[in-house]
Amino acid sequence: MSEPRKLYVRSFGCQMNVYDAQRMTDTLAKEGYVETDTPDDADLVILNTCHIREKAAEKVYSELGRLRKGQEESGHRAMIAVTGCVAQAEGAEIVKRARAVDLVVGPQSYHKLPELIAQAEARGGNRRAGIVETEFPVEDKFDFLAPPSRAAIAKRGPTAFVTVQEGCDKFCTFCVVPYTRGAEVSRPLSKILDEVIRLADGGVREITLIGQNVNAYHGPDAAGRPVGLAELVRKVAEVPGIARVRYTTSHPRDMDDELIAAHREMPALMPYLHLPVQSGSNRILAAMNRKHDRELFFEIVAKVRAARPDIAFSSDFIVGFPGETDEDFADTMDLVEKVGFASAFSFKYSSRPGTPAAGLGEQLPEEVKSNRIYALQALLDRQKAAFDAACRGRCFDILLEKPGRFPGQLIGRSPYLQSVVVEAPVEAIGTLASVVVREVSTKSLSGDIVGGEFFTAGSGVESQFRRQSEKVEA
Repeated sequence: MSEPRKLYVRSFGCQMNVYDAQRMTDTLAKEGYVETDTPDDADLVILNTCHIREKAAEKVYSELGRLRKGQEESGHRAMIAVTGCVAQAEGAEIVKRARAVDLVVGPQSYHKLPELIAQAEARGGNRRAGIVETEFPVEDKFDFLAPPSRAAIAKRGPTAFVTVQEGCDKFCTFCVVPYTRGAEVSRPLSKILDEVIRLADGGVREITLIGQNVNAYHGPDAAGRPVGLAELVRKVAEVPGIARVRYTTSHPRDMDDELIAAHREMPALMPYLHLPVQSGSNRILAAMNRKHDRELFFEIVAKVRAARPDIAFSSDFIVGFPGETDEDFADTMDLVEKVGFASAFSFKYSSRPGTPAAGLGEQLPEEVKSNRIYALQALLDRQKAAFDAACRGRCFDILLEKPGRFPGQLIGRSPYLQSVVVEAPVEAIGTLASVVVREVSTKSLSGDIVGGEFFTAGSGVESQFRRQSEKVEA
């Protein structure tokens, strides 16, 4: 029997890339690869890249330079593959600039990895010529990617991402997703549920449904009828063993009344909604081609809060978009003040080659963008601190996920995705515990388990979700 080959995967960026990295790992496990924590002894190194952040491509080239230098110093030659959105955007340019790269594979072609690796190996001494696969194939990659083994599921812990939708048809002027991930495509309902059932059987208790525009999900059911995200969430929550459901990332234009109603009617759907708004200025939103205005965003927030009073919101913001005035930025600060966010991601605008916004005039000076991002982040940080402080003394059901920093500690997540530290035995990982929050820090909460008892999904106890408004006396 031949020795297993070692695989090292470094994934950058969003949850989609985390999921894709796991599926690539599962597929290559069937080919005899085992994961390693370092590229130093790997036979295959995969850099799974993201193109959303500023200078994403240059960061990839820097990492490739470090890999090449390490290989030259050690004398160990690993096959190198670049996958993900930078691979899709840069294509053959990667192998021109980084001759150590053997494979460049776009997000829709991961299922071809075993075949492409075999082709690269067959080249022998000419491997450094590089193979580029960035076409959008006719076949569905999900039909060919290998599912994870039960052992792999257990190793990854009690939470899991499941891709239900890829691509985007919105064409925001700052965004590369429609060009790197393609048009919106939704997976069939039955295939998603099969995957969720497998994950639940392996010990997963919380599912996060993910997509570039997840609430635009419209996959077919067994009769070919298109199903919306609300119905998908209900079906996933019915799978035995699944106690919690989340979804991300959403677009305001696709928050329909049925999905809002699901937040009211389904205790398993966590009361935390990531809803990117990007700007509070209608003029800038129009320039971004966001297809919504601030009034629609306020309307959605009000509807969701009416349906689920304990809901918390997070969002995405871009400051310094071309042509953004002081008044436009003031509108963003006003929106943040009026909505109130438990968390948020905020970025200075950076140009992406090939996007419409890259060719706009009125690009703002870096100093102006920096001043605005500091002001916005200070406000968002204050709101997050206030939200976390309001959790002190409250009781939440916490899903215990992994060991903590010190012996006897476990770390779990609150319904609002806050990290929560408790004292509990390692055997409790994968269970839910009712926890009273005692301490709040900038990075986490800590608390005590009520009665020292744990419960598992399917016991019925998890349906008695404790609303944030409930107060437990200290």
